[in-house]
Amino acid sequence: MRHAATTEEIGKRVDVVVARLSGASRSLVAAAIKNGNVRINGEAAKASRALEPGDEIEYEIAAPPPLVAQPEAIDIPIVYEDEDVVVVDKPAGMITHPAHGARSGTLVNALLAHAGGTLPGNALRPGLVHRLDRDTSGLLVVAKNERALSALGIAMKSRRIERVYLGLVHGIPEHAQGTIDGPIGRDPHNRLKFAIVGDGKPAVTHYAVREGFAHHAELEFRLETGRTHQIRVHVAAMKHPILNDPVYGRSEPQYGLPGQALHAWRLSFDHPRTARPMRFEVDPPPEYARARIALSRSPEPVEGLSKGERNV
Repeated sequence: MRHAATTEEIGKRVDVVVARLSGASRSLVAAAIKNGNVRINGEAAKASRALEPGDEIEYEIAAPPPLVAQPEAIDIPIVYEDEDVVVVDKPAGMITHPAHGARSGTLVNALLAHAGGTLPGNALRPGLVHRLDRDTSGLLVVAKNERALSALGIAMKSRRIERVYLGLVHGIPEHAQGTIDGPIGRDPHNRLKFAIVGDGKPAVTHYAVREGFAHHAELEFRLETGRTHQIRVHVAAMKHPILNDPVYGRSEPQYGLPGQALHAWRLSFDHPRTARPMRFEVDPPPEYARARIALSRSPEPVEGLSKGERNV
């Protein structure tokens, strides 16, 4: 492709401009530059080269290799397992399944190795019934065969799988419990985020205050739906963002958290083969526990909370 540098691009790095023009990742652009496939005025370009008036860019970006989930020997905490399902406690910081920019080291890579290389369903999300954000820790149920995947998928759609989360938030909600009902879709101002938008998909989150501190609170969340970033979007809209959420709140390195203080605490479902009720709980990771202690030791303890309900 050929492109003449525009006025707006003058002074910008060539790798940044080519990434924007091509839509390719920075790593693919870096590889193209290394291989001599990005040229300025006919000469091989350096990534840091600042564009000047009259520059003409030529670039050829190789297509990324096919995205395939491969088994990887990664230890993961197994909470329960039988011939149909495995329940895992996903660590904070682990991506659930491969995607462009995260081809390895994911929970799915680890699960494939654990299961002997095969799981049912989508090639990139095999066995997955639901997902967790990278920095959200906690419980996930994974199907080990087609029958289990189908049964659990139906149960999820019919809202018969209960998922309860714990989260530390800024401020204390006015009411001790309530419901946030707001459709979620891409943020029209930032495509990397989600927001409550009129044409979004239905999303309902129930919350209850477990404990209030001086300037924060620990909340319990129960999901009716499972939209991407649902809890984080909903509490941010309520003006009580999750602690250390750099996307919907702010980064707070003083708490030593790997990401937002959100943990999938409880998971309940009927077994896909026997219909026996299954219920699991796992405590939040040590980083969450330490942050909670730090908040609880803040001055000015809370006098009390409203017992009313609130719908947002």
